Amino acid sequence: MRMTTEEAFIKVLQMHGIEHAFGIIGSAFMPISDNFPKAGITFWDCAHEGSGGMMADGFTRASGKMCMMIAQNGPGITNFVTAVKTAYWNHTPLLLITPQAANKTIGQGGFQEVEQMDLFKDMVAYQEEVRDASRVAEVLNRVIMNAKRLSAPAQINMPRDFWTQVIDIELPAVVAFERPSGGEDAIAAAAKLLSEAKFPVILNGAGVVLGGAIPASKALAERLSAPVCVGYQHNDAFPGSHALFAGPLGYNGSKAAMELIKQADVVLALGTRLNPFSTLPGYGLDYWPKEAKVIQVDINPNRIGLTKKVAVGIVGDAKKVAEGILAKLSPSAGDQGREDRKNLIAQTKSRWAQQLSSMDHEDDDPGTTWNERARKAKPDWMSPRMAWRAIQAALPKEAIISSDIGNNCAIGNAYPTFEAGRKYLAPGLFGPCGYGLPSVVGAKIACPDVPVVGFSGDGAFGIAVTELTAIGRKEWPTVTQVVFRNYQWGAEKRNSTLWYDDNFVGTELDTQVSYAGIAKACGLQGVVAYTMDELRDALAKAIEDQMKHGKTTLIEAMINQELGEPFRRDAMKKPVAVAGIDPKDMRPQTV
Repeated sequence: MRMTTEEAFIKVLQMHGIEHAFGIIGSAFMPISDNFPKAGITFWDCAHEGSGGMMADGFTRASGKMCMMIAQNGPGITNFVTAVKTAYWNHTPLLLITPQAANKTIGQGGFQEVEQMDLFKDMVAYQEEVRDASRVAEVLNRVIMNAKRLSAPAQINMPRDFWTQVIDIELPAVVAFERPSGGEDAIAAAAKLLSEAKFPVILNGAGVVLGGAIPASKALAERLSAPVCVGYQHNDAFPGSHALFAGPLGYNGSKAAMELIKQADVVLALGTRLNPFSTLPGYGLDYWPKEAKVIQVDINPNRIGLTKKVAVGIVGDAKKVAEGILAKLSPSAGDQGREDRKNLIAQTKSRWAQQLSSMDHEDDDPGTTWNERARKAKPDWMSPRMAWRAIQAALPKEAIISSDIGNNCAIGNAYPTFEAGRKYLAPGLFGPCGYGLPSVVGAKIACPDVPVVGFSGDGAFGIAVTELTAIGRKEWPTVTQVVFRNYQWGAEKRNSTLWYDDNFVGTELDTQVSYAGIAKACGLQGVVAYTMDELRDALAKAIEDQMKHGKTTLIEAMINQELGEPFRRDAMKKPVAVAGIDPKDMRPQTV
């Protein structure tokens, strides 16, 4: 079949149903973007490529549908790096299109030239460069299929002088692979361990959401009367209202989940790589059950046994494996101590719920007084936990939320629960700031009939604030964004209070800046809330305006400067002076 290279490219995108692209327009890909409207592809031209990549992540995580990221070669492409790595650790299948400087001039240090394949080598699960114009469809098809199979971003690098060439090709076939269901022997061994367990615990990870395994894990949990914990920032991996749901592990997670998993003799880690950060001690509890038999299920064999000692490893799809284990359980599975276990789960959850609802303020470590001082300085402003309680009172159950990285957002990790998957978007283990707003915009594009709310600290929001200049246009959907406003980089300031004697280097933000004012200047609604009632009412109205009146609202929630737990107690220690530092040692430069 005779066609141009850009026609071949577009036809492959259509074969895979890729209808949305995120980025900033550039000459290097105009031959294909010119065809986007005719092809049924919407190009979402954001304010910054990094935010565009996070929009793409939010779109795919909320919908399960692939989309693409594309920008001008060189600086446009380099701006994608953080977003692509974020999507990689979020297991998000995305198509990364990187138009390259022309073959004719590459290597000469020309305009907007950079080694784009080397740049993304550690950022994507698969990458390939088009070597000949006639191979454009073949390569693109393979890149898309690998993104889907590996559930991660995959990159096609396209020299820009391969566009507008006429080629004679046949379009390639789309080949889908069935996900593995786990080895027969491994399934049987896991079923035996769980059948004989006195206190089985299930730990759900991202694989449960991605594989549609929530119903299967629910059936397994009910058969065993096993409490279900979820991994860090995976609160949507089990129904929050279920009697067996214990909550998230990891940083500022659920104390109930930690206390329950500590008692486990068998842990079924379903669709999780058991990364170290997600199982760090919390609330003074070193809760990981070191003597428990661990069954780890992951579709990627390289991640099994990587961080925890594993008794049984199963390579497979979380849904199929859970169903396979359930079918192999003995008739008496879960009977040992069933009623006592159910009572303990209920009591532990109730105790934690009462404790969480009464937590108004953050404690100071011995020898420090920052939180006490922060409360005195702003007695009429909300604490972070007051803000989160007000938010929970206004959030609809069906809402999709996104959370940025940072201290105030992290304090909220224990609060949100969901009844379905693909509802909780978070920056994950790469942990970039600036994720909250763009990801929830992407989610709204994917799910226009669902209320969406983004959450960010004011430091992190400053990285994404430029998107307010883009999302107010009539073709963009309306969203709600909450910014926790305490005029500081909280996570770093917390480190300073604990290990650096309140030496606040680079932690303070400009108190003259109004994010609500910037929103208004961009034609959006900007609201300031100082109290719990004001925040609750403002959020309820903003969601109503989003869903019924087509209005985007930014809410500045004024928060006192209390600081929660540091991210990495395990990675920090008090510095000691040995040689000493003296300002008199500074030498002036000679220019």
